[in-house]
Amino acid sequence: MHLIFKAVFAAILAVSATSSVAQESAQPSPTPSTPAASPNPNGPVPYTSLQRPAAPRPKAAASAAPGADATPAKTLSSPVPALPATPSGARLAVGEALPPAELEAFVDGVVREAMAREHIAGVTVSVVQNGQVVLKKGYGFADLSPARKVDPDKTLFRIGSISKTFTWIALMKEIEAGRIRQDAPINLYLPERIQVRDQGFRTPVRVINLMDHSPGFEDRALGHLFEKNFDRVRPMAEYLRQERPRRVRAPGEASAYSNYGAALAGQAVSYVSGKPFERLIEESIFLPIGMNNTSFREPHPVKAGLPAPIPQRLADNISAGYRWTPTGFAERPFEFISQVAPAGSASSTAADMARYMQLLLNAGTLDGAVVYGPRTAQAFNTPIRKTPAGINGWRHGFIEYNLPGDHKGFGHAGGTLSFLSNMVVAPDLNLGVFISTNTETGGDLARDFAARVVQQFYVPPQPFPRAGSPALRDRASDFAGYYVGNRRAYRGLEGMVGLLIGGVEVKVTPEGRLAVASGGKVRTFVPQGELSEGRFISTTGADQLAFSMANGRAYAFQTPLGEQSFERSGFWKRPTTLALLALLSGAAAITTIAGLFLRNRREFRETSVQRQASLIQTSQAVLWLAALTLFGLWAAGTSDVANVMYGWPSAALIIASACVLVAAVLALLSLIMLPAIWRGGRRVDSWSALRKASFTFTVLVYTAFSVLLGLWGALTPWNG
Repeated sequence: MHLIFKAVFAAILAVSATSSVAQESAQPSPTPSTPAASPNPNGPVPYTSLQRPAAPRPKAAASAAPGADATPAKTLSSPVPALPATPSGARLAVGEALPPAELEAFVDGVVREAMAREHIAGVTVSVVQNGQVVLKKGYGFADLSPARKVDPDKTLFRIGSISKTFTWIALMKEIEAGRIRQDAPINLYLPERIQVRDQGFRTPVRVINLMDHSPGFEDRALGHLFEKNFDRVRPMAEYLRQERPRRVRAPGEASAYSNYGAALAGQAVSYVSGKPFERLIEESIFLPIGMNNTSFREPHPVKAGLPAPIPQRLADNISAGYRWTPTGFAERPFEFISQVAPAGSASSTAADMARYMQLLLNAGTLDGAVVYGPRTAQAFNTPIRKTPAGINGWRHGFIEYNLPGDHKGFGHAGGTLSFLSNMVVAPDLNLGVFISTNTETGGDLARDFAARVVQQFYVPPQPFPRAGSPALRDRASDFAGYYVGNRRAYRGLEGMVGLLIGGVEVKVTPEGRLAVASGGKVRTFVPQGELSEGRFISTTGADQLAFSMANGRAYAFQTPLGEQSFERSGFWKRPTTLALLALLSGAAAITTIAGLFLRNRREFRETSVQRQASLIQTSQAVLWLAALTLFGLWAAGTSDVANVMYGWPSAALIIASACVLVAAVLALLSLIMLPAIWRGGRRVDSWSALRKASFTFTVLVYTAFSVLLGLWGALTPWNG
């Protein structure tokens, strides 16, 4: 597997929260104290030249610059008062409103720079505060052929796992009404055919376990979570029955992000209410608050058993999804997600998401419509799990965000194969920020955007990077190692992929910083408090890590989003170990075949047992070379993660696994034959000592590789 696949696929495996172990975007430079430049009538004012005015601002609407790819921002309806000096050094104090023009200029700079650097085709943004829309803007293109610009009022972006937040609202409404109990087994609210099986666990999966992603399911996605061929799309109930995941840990033991669990919650709500999920969300959330351009439905022909398609007026405005290639943007086919709709099939506009954020900030009411009550509002402000400081504890399905300046927010991130999004609301700032990108390279922009807004306006300038720790440098071995995430498949070929992309390397730099590497990207952290506490903070931001310690040594850690835990693993789970044995096995196979043509007549003297062993050895060599070649061909196609998702498991991968399985059986047979090989016959009728030694070495290499591949799940071609 190569780095492009690792970087992208970890964020996309499921309609998931974006990976928290990735390279952190640079923080914005503090605003200089030089006099502000005069507004430029031909474009937005660069945010680096802006300064807070000393006099009250007149009531005025901030409009987009001529030529901008946007709809003008809707501004505050009342004059913005003069901004008083803030002793903290922050540009704004808590309670002060964002200046619309300055916000727009800042966002323009951040978004356009990221679009150019990361090759992002289109972006849509909305920011709300104090009950009003401060910024609503589109950048770039929703479609390149024919060209169609992003319109924040009309263009629908796929919002991925932000969809789950509507599911949690619907679930909490049923809990408020007394029709569902959050401490009850989820099976009470599901039809029998899709109920969760015991699978050896005595504790049932409860409703609350779904909201903090602790039902104990392994995470499987390849070949079924997304579909590009509509003919393969199944009704949700059928999908949940056929794709039931294996339970790998007791419910409530640990959080490990689960799309299946979220879909199960949506199915329970639908079953209890007696309404199709899509219609239930429309009637209980979208229509009451005027989200008229948002839908869980998708564009497709009418098909029995599936929800009705999205209205044509909305289908015409859905943005295309893109990936960047050496020759430019490549459009991807539409991603069908309705088979797991509650987990991620929603599409929305920046304008509609602005209304949604206002609903969340206003405790479930908007323009007189009451969507949910005080109990639910309180739940969305209360973490379910007790976690270390700075680590998300799941606010009844919502992610808790640790924002710069010790501000707290909640919301959700979302990712499909092409769309990367994020929504964060910060109640103490009465602020909501939404962003979505339509290109697979938009993950860093989406992840960091809300934090950058808060950092720019509400946090005093801070010196970065934070200094390293000599104490950490002296105790490097207590933290350094290879850690594997618990959000993955645990068996079969998908289990092998999970181990390939699911690990992170932790090292300590000579400067005393903790370096966490994943997907070809590195983030650095420094201790926060005593090392024995295992808490770390980013060298350039507010993100934190929390290590679990035993006898002064780390054995696991959690990332800020809390979507999974990473556990210290042995050498056998390292991809480098797999690569080393693959290299040795390939070299042994090539040497074996070359020996057939390079040996002289005397070296062909052998006993009957040795003759059989030679035939087995040659057969293994052919099988190993075939398997390695097929694995290589499969890996070559993973530069586009869609190829993996839609084509899983490929014929090349299945045949490679079958070759490995047969070769492993032959390796075991060769191991059994070793004593007879060394006894040989008369000296003139037996292999030389050198050939016996080389055969033994080959057998040991093949056996070790077979055992490792078995542990990784590669010996099960029938279990994709």
